[in-house]
Amino acid sequence: MNRAIRPGVLLAVLTGLNLFNYFDRFILASVLENIKGDFHLSDAQAGSLSTAFMLGYFVTCPFFGYLGDRMSRKGLIAGGIFVWSLATFLTGFATDYWHLIVYRVLVGVGEASYATLSPSLISDVFPKAKRNNALTIFYVAIPLGAAFGTLFGSWIGSTQSWHRAFIYAGLPGLLLAFSLLPFREPRRGEADGEADSAVFKTKPRVRDVIGLFRIPEFSLVVWGYVAYTFAMGAYQHWGQAFLMRIHGLSQGVSGNFFGGVMVVGGLLGTFLGGFTATVWQRKKPWGYAAMLALAIGAAAPLAYLVTALPAASGVMLSMALAMLFLFLATGPVNTVILEVVPANLRASAMAMSIFMIHAFGDLWSPLIVGKLSDRWGHIGEALSILPWALAVGAVLWLGLVWRQARSRRLPNAA
Repeated sequence: MNRAIRPGVLLAVLTGLNLFNYFDRFILASVLENIKGDFHLSDAQAGSLSTAFMLGYFVTCPFFGYLGDRMSRKGLIAGGIFVWSLATFLTGFATDYWHLIVYRVLVGVGEASYATLSPSLISDVFPKAKRNNALTIFYVAIPLGAAFGTLFGSWIGSTQSWHRAFIYAGLPGLLLAFSLLPFREPRRGEADGEADSAVFKTKPRVRDVIGLFRIPEFSLVVWGYVAYTFAMGAYQHWGQAFLMRIHGLSQGVSGNFFGGVMVVGGLLGTFLGGFTATVWQRKKPWGYAAMLALAIGAAAPLAYLVTALPAASGVMLSMALAMLFLFLATGPVNTVILEVVPANLRASAMAMSIFMIHAFGDLWSPLIVGKLSDRWGHIGEALSILPWALAVGAVLWLGLVWRQARSRRLPNAA
């Protein structure tokens, strides 16, 4: 029980598992048009497949966060990986719309455990000075996994069938589900050198979790994250279909474009945003928040051009640049969430953040865009609401910069 943990090895395993997390998640968007055609779904029904995933995901996040601050996290994570992988595998055998709904809910439940608890493990093995860079590396798996899932799903969907895309995607997770169990469970606050202090030993209560929203910085970062996620979720769900319907791109070409944007823009944006924010934070206490405001503020006008420009080349360039800027926020937003709350509530803070960004963000945005597309008869017009969501997020994250500049420190930082 007292053996040392090698932080780099643990981070590598968690990052690899996170890659499969997003690989599985993005298979659906890459074969959405195939599924829609096979089951004769409306755009609203197609959008509800993402909503089903989010229901399973965000509803169970507070449960896993509460347990993660009170008991061993390894078993919860292993069980989550197994559940999401099994549900992905079974999606390949779905025979109707309602089977798809059930399996997407189960994928969400499994991923909720992993996404909620893994960042708190990282925060307990990396000290504050190295934590943002470690989280940046961990979240690089988002664009990589999304890109691989998009490319793989588009390839298998166009050359074989969408069923096989899900079957092949679910198998690796079933084999890797328990790879985290050999590691020792780190103590809360171990990397801060205060694992034996009273705050780290205190078991959180429900009222403590709810009380997180009395922390102004937590509320500002999370509500800004809600607006960010509302837009991102709809673009990720409908972006490929938009290029295919409005600009005549094939499934393969649009899939390759999205995959390329995820790899290049995701890697470059995540690394650049994360490591630059670390440098800024060493100079000013609002360095992380400044990166968030820059990311979403620059992305909003580019997102407007996506639906305003007539030529496919201009649309694709605007979309790629918008994604690049949005990925700048990937590491810093989660670091801020972990560092503005009491140390014994980190898993709960991640859980509440995930709950909020999906309950008020991308739970509804794919469905809303789908319904607007059905009503207006044009997916591009439906997507034109999303730059306004990004503008709201920019205002909130500028408020976070102002708040931290005024206080000159991060309150409650561990």
